[in-house]
Amino acid sequence: MLNGRAAHWLDALRTQLWPLPALAIAAAMALGAALPALDSGVYGQLPDSVSVLLFSGGPDAARAVLQAIAGSLITVTSLTFSLTVVTLQLASSQFSPRLLRTFTADRFVHGTLALFLAAFAFALTVLRSVRNEGRGNTLFVPEISVTVAFVLAIASVVGLVLFLAHLTREIRVETMMRRVDRETRDTIDRVFPKDRPAAGTPPVPQPGSFPITAASSGFLTSLDKDRLLAAAVNCGAVVRIDREPGSSLVEGVPFATAWLLETGAGLGWAAREELCRDINEAAATGFERTSVQDIGFGFRQLVDVAARALSPGINDPTTAVHILGHLSALLCRLVERDPGPERVRDDDGRVRVVLALPELPALVDLAVNQPRNYCRAGNVIRV
Repeated sequence: MLNGRAAHWLDALRTQLWPLPALAIAAAMALGAALPALDSGVYGQLPDSVSVLLFSGGPDAARAVLQAIAGSLITVTSLTFSLTVVTLQLASSQFSPRLLRTFTADRFVHGTLALFLAAFAFALTVLRSVRNEGRGNTLFVPEISVTVAFVLAIASVVGLVLFLAHLTREIRVETMMRRVDRETRDTIDRVFPKDRPAAGTPPVPQPGSFPITAASSGFLTSLDKDRLLAAAVNCGAVVRIDREPGSSLVEGVPFATAWLLETGAGLGWAAREELCRDINEAAATGFERTSVQDIGFGFRQLVDVAARALSPGINDPTTAVHILGHLSALLCRLVERDPGPERVRDDDGRVRVVLALPELPALVDLAVNQPRNYCRAGNVIRV
């Protein structure tokens, strides 16, 4: 299983639209400032075989080209954002609001927006370096820079066509089901790897066990096994996390239990407070569920689409049948992985941390309970 805190932040960045476009804008502005300096150093010294491939107009023509590129690209970027927002609205209303993370994590959308904004920022930055002769200025046309801006504009046009083709493919329910299925398989492989050891007998809480309360409210998104183990070893205790990733935590409500490894020993209030703080730092919470360690989240996404497909307003039992096929494949994959709680051992082989993870009966119930109830309410699925 991935370490919780790092995986939590990486997933948060992966599902945001702004990081890659922001980096692209910064890189384009740096290139737009540096490339004219290269132009100035080689101005008039390039061989004809190279100059014939570069922009050959004067300052006014260069300004017109750069202004046209900047103006058109900001319009195209606005169109792209509008189409993305419409797609998100469609996915939320037609399928499930929990599928929005799947769209916002689309790398193709990130790359397309980054290309458009980078070309816009580069054209504006290069525009500053074009100079007419007079008033103490020497004539300067950054031929290489204007040519690069032209190439970026052509690439943006191609990117727009590819983006439209990509968008029409992504809004299809089959594509969304495949993406959720693939993401859930990756989560299963992280949480329940093939070489997962047998669970064994779980440790039983000893007399004197005490609860660990949550420091903040939200969904339990991930757990850092190494930090939990270090906290338990530090205090000579055994820690049992009673809530699975994806569970809703409430501030001040217990979500874990701890007891001393050696019976009869006592743990002072200061040590208890330190252990409680360390456990809360190892448990990442957020305002929404993620697929970092939450296997049930992928099942919930698929089940939500199936329930929406069986509603009277949608009435699409074929989609529900296809989703049941995906759920069946995921359950078969879990059967091979021996799902259930995980025991984390110290260097001496003693169990020091017990992590609550979903078991197969609970996931089977999650997969079939709602589709069965909605089907009973009036829709009949024929396979």
